[in-house]
Amino acid sequence: MKLTIREIAVFGMLGAVMYVSKMIMELVPNVHLLGVFIVAFTVVYRQKALYPIYVYVFLNGLFSGFAAWWIPYLYIWTVLWAFVMVLPKKMPRKIEPLVYMAVCAAHGFLFGTLYAPAQAIIFGLSFQGMIAWILAGLPWDFIHGVSNFFCGVLILPLISALRFAEKNAWKSGE
Repeated sequence: MKLTIREIAVFGMLGAVMYVSKMIMELVPNVHLLGVFIVAFTVVYRQKALYPIYVYVFLNGLFSGFAAWWIPYLYIWTVLWAFVMVLPKKMPRKIEPLVYMAVCAAHGFLFGTLYAPAQAIIFGLSFQGMIAWILAGLPWDFIHGVSNFFCGVLILPLISALRFAEKNAWKSGE
């Protein structure tokens, strides 16, 4: 995928917006807009949505440390991206918001389960230890999934704003 200079700048900024939004919302554990951004970016930019996602992942490591907690970030956000990639590009308008909100919520509910295998390998947990780790995190995954669902109401407005910007604000010669 060849990127233009404009795309490099836009994707860098979008990744930075993801990171800043996460930092601002850390006052409320497991409530953030990352799923909203990933779903919207994937719908609009498709494969190229991986660029802002990995800018975000890199910024997390850069500012918070490239430690064991960070390693699952190398794949965990890509799982949400992949789910969105397999959704039909054109859905009936009535179900589109609910589908995006449900996918976003599912990722939140499954976050701990997706995170657990890397943690089990890194910390040498047995299968039973990994299951215990998942179970201990279920209350946080519940908060994550529910908040992702409700934050998901912002997905379609963000998609509209991104499409508007792509169509109108980036015309050559302006």
